[in-house]
Amino acid sequence: MNPAKVRRDQLHRLTDLPNVGPATAEDLKLIGIYRPDQLAGQNPLTLYESLCRVTGVRHDPCVLDVFMSITRFMDGEAPRAWWDYTPERKRMQGLEK
Repeated sequence: MNPAKVRRDQLHRLTDLPNVGPATAEDLKLIGIYRPDQLAGQNPLTLYESLCRVTGVRHDPCVLDVFMSITRFMDGEAPRAWWDYTPERKRMQGLEK
């Protein structure tokens, strides 16, 4: 969902989360996440690594950006576009100074 349209009082499905569409919702289900509230307190890198392990492929790094956006949102941050997290992810991975 577009971050500008997200409403905290209407988080019933994974697709109610910012930056989550049907494909990402299915990816989350593959790693045992079925409801938005299950993302609170989760480590986005751990979620990403779990998804890569379960599917047997290395997913695009932007998936990690999305996971950062939704875990932070569920921990209380304002909804933001997934690409807002790209510089942080690159720094975390040692790709950008």
